Formats: sequence, structure tokens, C-alpha cells
Amino acid sequence: MPKYIDVILPLAIRDVYTYSVPDDLSMPVPGCRVEVPLMRKQVRGIVLREHTKEVPAEWEAKIRPVVSVTDSVPIISAEQLQLWQWVSAYYMCTLGEVMAAALPSGILEDRYNVRTVSYISLPDGADAEKAISSLHKAPKQQLLYETAVKMCNGTGAVERSALLAESSQSAVVLRALIERGLLVQSEVGVSRVSPYTGVIEPRHPLTPAQQRCVDEIGETFASGKKITLLYGVTGSGKTDIYIHLIREQLEKGSNVLYLVPEIALTTQLTSRLQCIFGDQLMVYHSKLGDAERDEIYKASSSAEARVVIGARSAVFLPLRHIGLVIIDEEHDTSYKQTEPSPRYHARSAAIMLASYHKAHVLLGTATPSIESFYLAQQGKYGFVRLEERYGGMELPQVRLIDLKRQYTRKEMYGHLSDPLLESLQKTLSDGKQAILFQNRRGYASQLQCMQCGQPPRCVQCDITLTYHQRERLLQCHHCGYHTPVPTVCPHCGGELKMVGFGTERIEDEIHTYLPEARVLRMDLDSTRSKTAYQDIINAFSRHECDILVGTQMVTKGLHFDDVRLVAVLNADSLLNQPDYRAYERTYQMLEQVAGRAGRKGQQGEVLIQTFSPENRLYGFLQSHDYDSLYHQEVTERQMFQYPPFHRLIRLELRHHDRARVEQAAAALQDRLGRIFGQRISAVVVPSPERLQAYFLRTLTLRIENTASIAEAKRRLAEAIAYILSIPSYKSIKINIDVDS
Repeated sequence: MPKYIDVILPLAIRDVYTYSVPDDLSMPVPGCRVEVPLMRKQVRGIVLREHTKEVPAEWEAKIRPVVSVTDSVPIISAEQLQLWQWVSAYYMCTLGEVMAAALPSGILEDRYNVRTVSYISLPDGADAEKAISSLHKAPKQQLLYETAVKMCNGTGAVERSALLAESSQSAVVLRALIERGLLVQSEVGVSRVSPYTGVIEPRHPLTPAQQRCVDEIGETFASGKKITLLYGVTGSGKTDIYIHLIREQLEKGSNVLYLVPEIALTTQLTSRLQCIFGDQLMVYHSKLGDAERDEIYKASSSAEARVVIGARSAVFLPLRHIGLVIIDEEHDTSYKQTEPSPRYHARSAAIMLASYHKAHVLLGTATPSIESFYLAQQGKYGFVRLEERYGGMELPQVRLIDLKRQYTRKEMYGHLSDPLLESLQKTLSDGKQAILFQNRRGYASQLQCMQCGQPPRCVQCDITLTYHQRERLLQCHHCGYHTPVPTVCPHCGGELKMVGFGTERIEDEIHTYLPEARVLRMDLDSTRSKTAYQDIINAFSRHECDILVGTQMVTKGLHFDDVRLVAVLNADSLLNQPDYRAYERTYQMLEQVAGRAGRKGQQGEVLIQTFSPENRLYGFLQSHDYDSLYHQEVTERQMFQYPPFHRLIRLELRHHDRARVEQAAAALQDRLGRIFGQRISAVVVPSPERLQAYFLRTLTLRIENTASIAEAKRRLAEAIAYILSIPSYKSIKINIDVDS
């Protein structure tokens, strides 16, 4: 009887392909790699399942056979395959897209190369004295050989690079000795992950407040609730609680997945956790090289991987026997992938992964997402609160600076107000540090013509270009397009003037008004290299700089003992976003960055520069009153049909032709309107209208929580398929963003 398997291929196709397994090949199990024919070439895919449905007789001749089976044991766990299928179904994307996101580049194609180190040794039975005397006419070779004899004595072999460095000789000299048979070179495979060589710290006792939280978390898990929200104020020691819970899991023989939203967080957190868990800890994120990611992916399924810490993509690692999933800063928007597909939320994916492992989930944050807090209030999640800062420290004092008043009185120094400069000077004179937050990189938001008012725009996107002074470039922060700064307006030839400001400009202004201050900048431009995050954080921790200027990277989870002052330079830019989450996200970001101040020693100070100090949100911040913000937000969201009361599915249509995308969007709106009625919004022209040479139109579908989301997605998929079947709309790209 023929044997068939369904195979996931690295293609954006809705269905899996079925292949037959020849009798001379062993039957591959789900999760194994196989080589299969596809059109005129061979590709590698992942076995999803054994094909159990009866194959029609007319299909048998068309089904092509598997070429080869790569693995005898699966490289993808059963739980991971379940997760792939769930992500594909829930976020309305293909299994091929999920596979591309889940697997590092070298795993599928088996391009992983073992890292080797060259060692030099003496051949068996070598007569060192005889060899040295034979080299009297080659003094360089003689010196290198003598060095090799000395370094190999007792160890048997020495690293090639160490030998060359110690002898101060060249590789040519070494090669000559190897060719004469006086030295032997061998290659030894080594891990790219550096082993931990430090001291393992003893267990630190928890404070009474932390111990109470640990006990309450245990009680919620024991009561049958698989998910618990830990709401702990900034600086309360949530990480200590995580460490205690991780120890408990390791003692039980279970493993732990620990998610953080930003790569910057992994650098500081890793150092702390390695002192406790040593080589049981593995780190995984996108800043690692391809070979490192391949190696960690392979190792994560082994017995050595007990605790894995990583950013969003770590949820796809094949970690075995998970007992606990920790999602730190669970509110953070970085957990949601927006481009490319799959547009998944790592928090939701991690919760599903935990359910497959029958594991518990701990959501930790000082500023919960409205959705998570709502579910906790409804009793669907366990809920534990920690309102006491570690060491009895008070929450920072928040002070508002009215920019209208400052500009009227001419008390601004660039974009730094007089009160801010005074606080900076006092902070520095006291030997303390400061963090300045501006959520825009570059030097200026844009250049603007003083004659026609037009700014230089991206040739591919309908947005203005950001000015970067260091490189003397105008850059698009969406597609990466850049061009030299024009001397005059490209539209009318008028004079160009800088408008707005970013982190680069703030750095320059600090150098101008506080020349004695040592300044570091943390943004996307300054952290492009692999070690940039770590270097900046280490330098600031060692007090090698006084002021850290940064974008949202500086707002999350970082711990610095000597930071007394935190300043937000333009809070209104966050608040005025056209997004129903604007108030929530502004509060979260500002409360988080405020929490970097005063974590040790005296109470911290937070200065917020704003043109609207009367806004109620700033009152919530001054009193650190998340509950009032929550009640305000949840009332408005229920009224206007937003999450957590409705699910949102955003549809984005893209095409190079504006008229074509407008027609397709109108046709899709009409068809969906007949199915969903008022649940579908009118077509919206987003801002920007054009990205990467594509014109955009958007539609939003609202589905009440009481309705079947699976049925809604099924009918939505049918409607989209119908529209794309129309010849004039086949070239339209439709991106689906579930839970947008």
C-alpha cells in the first residue's frame, strides 16, 4: 500500500503538498526534513503529518515521490508543529511563512558549519633537541619551534593563534615547519557560544513582599489558572521573583522559556542570570550571527538547554519539557510582529505553546496591557500585585514643564528647558546620572522649504525624509532610501530649514550647553553592530558617561543604580498618535522610563516637557495611577467597540497603481459589507498613503467577543479569495493583521 506524507514547503502557499514515500526510504515522522521535487528543482521541506486520507486513483499518478529523507529523528518538536499550525490559522498566514520565521537560515538547508579552532602539537616520538639543531640555518623557524615546544609541554597542544602571537612569527614560518613534519596542525570543533566562566552566586533571599508574591503565584497556579498576571511597580524586584520560580522548575526537571521584548534587555539580564544559572542559560535573538542562531536552535532541543531567554522569535525554539513561560514586560508592542508575515503576537503564541506543554505562564509588568488587566479582573487570569519598591525606595516624583510658558519667557536652550538644564547640572554635580528620552532618532524630523513649505520626500514612500547630520544624509525610516542633503528645495529652489528634532540633535545640544557632560546615545543608528547594545549599557553602568540619550530602547527594563533624573523631551508626540491605544501606550512608555530613576539611594526625579500639562494622562503619571487610566480606557473601548470587547482584523491592500487599489478596496468593502454588515469599516486612505512604491488602502473588521472568530476568519478568507480571483485584481497584495 502506498505511503504518503504532507510536507510544508518554504513558499507562501495556503496548502501543504502531498508526496509519496518510496519503499526503499524509511517513513519520515513529523518534524523531519525531506528532499522533494517541486516543478523542475528539488527543495527541502518539513514533514507535517502522515497523509491519512484516501488518495483518489486519478491522483496517484500525479503525486511525486520523496527524493530523500534527511533526518532519522525530528528536528521540530510535536509542540512546535502544533504552534506553527495555530499561528498559521489564527493569524491567517501560510505555514511556509511561519516556517520561514521559525527556522534560522541554515537549519532547513543544513548549511550549518561547525566552528573549528586550529591547534598545533608535536608529532609522536618527536626529538625536540635534534629538531632545534636542524633548524640552525633558519632562525625564524627555530624560534617558533622552540616556542611551540615550550607551550606544548604539559598541555600537548596549543592554539595556532596563541603560538604565532607568542613567537611573533608569521603563518608562512609555521607552514614551513608543518610541511617539514616538525609540527602537526589539527582542527577541533568548538561551540560559538562562549561557556560561562564566572562564579555561580548563592541563592539570595526574597524580601517579605516578594515572598508573598511567590506564594500567591503558586496558589493561582495550584487553583487551576494556567496564566497569572504579576503587576509589580517599577523597581519592585520582579526579576528576583522570576529567578525563584525558575529555580523551582529546574528542581522539578522542567525547562523555562523567558521572553523579553527588546534585545537591549537581554544583554543586561543575561549577565545577571548567568551568575545564577551558568551554562544552563541560553540566549537567542536576531542580533546573533546566522551560525550562532543555527547552533543555539540545535542546542535548544538538548538536555543542556534548561533556561532560554530571548526576544520574540525565541517562542519558535524547539525547547523540550517546558514547565514555565515567563513573558516580561508583557504589555510591550515589540512582541507584535508587523512586517513581514506572519504578523503574530509573541505573547499569544507563547501562551498557546505553554498549553501544548501543559505549562504555566507568568505575565510580568509594571504597566499591564488593557487586555491582560481586563482578563485578570474578569478572573480568567490569576492576578498578583506587588506595590512596594525593592529596598523601600519611593516611586520617582514626576514634574511637568509647560513648554508654552518656557518659550514665551525665552527660557529654552535648543530643545532643553531651563528647569531641565538646572536639574541636569545638579545631577551631574552630585555624581549621579540622567536619561533623556526622545522617541525619534536622527537630527531633525525633516527639512522644510521656507518658500513653498514642502519637505523633501522619499521617492518610494509618501513620507518626509529625516535629516541625519553625522552622515549628512536624508533618510527614509520606512524603506531605507537615502540621499545627500540638497542645498536648495528640490521643488522650488527655496531655502531649506530644519524642523523638529531627534536623539542626534539632543546629543549635540547637550554638548553645547553642558560641555563637561559625557554623553552616549542609544537608538537604531547607534546600535547596528552586534555588540553595540552591550557596549553602551556596560559603559553607562560603569559610570563612563553621565547622560544617556535614547529612543524607546531606554524605557524598558534596564537597571542602573545611579540614575537620579529622567527627562521626557516631547511627550505630546506620543499622545497625539491616531491610534485608539495612544493613551495606553503613552502612559506605559512614560511610566516605564520614569521607573529608571531612583532605583537605589535617594528618590528619583522625572521631568516631562509638554505643551499640554493639563491633560489628564499626565495627572495619572504624577500619581502613578494605572487603575484610573484603566477604568477610563476600558469604558471608552466598550463604547467604541475596541479590544478587549471586540477583536480587530486590519486588511491592507497594496498596489503600484492608485486607481487599481482603490477599486479593489471598494469591491472588497462591498462584499464584506454583505457578510458582516456594520462590522466592516469604510475604506481608509492611511498616512502615509504610499510605502515602498505601493499605494495603500485599509479596511478594519470588528468582531465581538461573543461571536465565533474562527467562522469570521473563514468567511473573510473566502471573500478575499473571491476578490483575488477577479483578473483585474490578481496583482493586488492583501496583508491581514489579526489583533491589530
